[in-house]
Amino acid sequence: MRGIAQTLVLTGAVRAQEMSVALAQMGDGDELMRYLVDNRVVTDAQVAEAVALHTGHRYVDIANTELDPEVVALVSGAVCRRHGVIPLDLSRGRLLVAMLDPTDIIAIDNISSLTDLQVDPVVVAADALGQAFERYLRSDEELSDLSATLEESASSQAVSFTEALDDADADAPVVRFVNLLITQAINDRASDIHIEPGEHQLTVRFRIDGVLHEMQRTDRTIQDGVISRLKIMSSIDIAERRRPQDGRLSVVHEGRQVDLRVATLPTVWGEKIVMRILDNSGQTMTMADLRFSAINSERFTSAITRPHGMILVTGPTGSGKSTTLYTALRAVANPRINVITVEDPVEYRIPGISQVQVNNKAGLTFSSALRSILRSDPDVVLVGEIRDEETAVISIEAALTGHLVLSTLHTNDAPSALTRLTEIGAEPFLVATALSAVVAQRLARRLCTKCRQPVVEPSDVLTSLGFPHDPQDLPQLYRAVGCPACSGTGYRGRVALHEVMTVTEELEQHVVLRATGTELRQIALAQGMVPLREDGWAKVAGGLTTIEEVLRVSV
Repeated sequence: MRGIAQTLVLTGAVRAQEMSVALAQMGDGDELMRYLVDNRVVTDAQVAEAVALHTGHRYVDIANTELDPEVVALVSGAVCRRHGVIPLDLSRGRLLVAMLDPTDIIAIDNISSLTDLQVDPVVVAADALGQAFERYLRSDEELSDLSATLEESASSQAVSFTEALDDADADAPVVRFVNLLITQAINDRASDIHIEPGEHQLTVRFRIDGVLHEMQRTDRTIQDGVISRLKIMSSIDIAERRRPQDGRLSVVHEGRQVDLRVATLPTVWGEKIVMRILDNSGQTMTMADLRFSAINSERFTSAITRPHGMILVTGPTGSGKSTTLYTALRAVANPRINVITVEDPVEYRIPGISQVQVNNKAGLTFSSALRSILRSDPDVVLVGEIRDEETAVISIEAALTGHLVLSTLHTNDAPSALTRLTEIGAEPFLVATALSAVVAQRLARRLCTKCRQPVVEPSDVLTSLGFPHDPQDLPQLYRAVGCPACSGTGYRGRVALHEVMTVTEELEQHVVLRATGTELRQIALAQGMVPLREDGWAKVAGGLTTIEEVLRVSV
């Protein structure tokens, strides 16, 4: 919708100078509004209020409003999502409809003809509409209906589901089932989709905020069709069922591209498929979004702004290492420096950065790619993961020859990274000289701010946990409750716990002397390193997460 820019300036939501810069970059249209919201210049609510003022319609805040499911059901979920609308109320033959664009005549006519009702449009904020979609327009019921249809088709037909899937019609049950599955996972903010064959049933689970939730359980007769459809979409050989395969697919969801990394694994009951959802909206994170404490932020920023040296991010799979590295990379990247990455796989495409995909079959390994990268005049190099001696040695040498090297390593805490590199085969004196800082990281579920409840834990409980507190002035903490906004879990999103270790001269000396990980940890703690659990306690005290979550992810 055009013309909203001037209204935002007139209402004082955006300064004229800021708007001029944004208009020069994005033009006057929907992309401008998305740009302003993504860069936190305005909120979705401010945009919606400006749209209402500009068009002469009423603005309605539905963030905390209970909607009537029967009224919502008057318009199908597919139509609501396509037009960005949701029904709010029905009175005297008139349907009140919340819309992102109340001037969308096509949407109004479509809804009017489908419901045979007079449509009264009002304006709603985009984030509030998204929450309403998650709550009222879930695809579970339609998925169940489609799985039943697929079971009937499988039992009544002798032909295989895999026939002609290349040219499958968009309305075919198996195609709709797969599309709905992916759409629901993205709407639920899932990071992974697990499709698991069993002896009698096919189970679908979503990993949401680090925890798996069972979403669908259907008869295994639909298994071949669903798996074949996903393999075709991911450009994976559907005839090969005896060995693991990898692929990738992209979908457009609500106007943005979402990539999915697909992996198949042969099991005794058939092929298991796991899809990692790589939502490119995560690329807009800033250093502030990483939620480093003040001291950890100072140490990490100091390390990544050095002209050379190595920074490692450690932790188990799924602990947010890649997100931290990409955020750091965007913080240091600019047109004056050459940034090259070597990854397996390339998860997020970043404009202005040269990204190399490892291809072991073609002989393009981490080590061979690194050699070529160092001949390409890089300033900053990101190595997806240090897995072997050769990669470790080349990365360390790159850090010693004037390059800033960012990488990941699998260790339980920050000091263990030093001993891990020497165990891989790197020389201790090289490790000590090259390494600037190590970040250990875990992800805890973030409390839902809409339903969290304050609680005061007894002093003896806090003492037994090692939670720092004053027995005479007990801190106010929060507990998870559960509401529609967080799907009843009490948590929405995740927050990182960090342990940042700067490699000092004393640590360097002890690494050369081959000190143990325990000894190195004691030195780091003496020099002010904040352990993971203590950083977690600080985030509990700040109302970001709970004691239970910190205990779950840290030791």
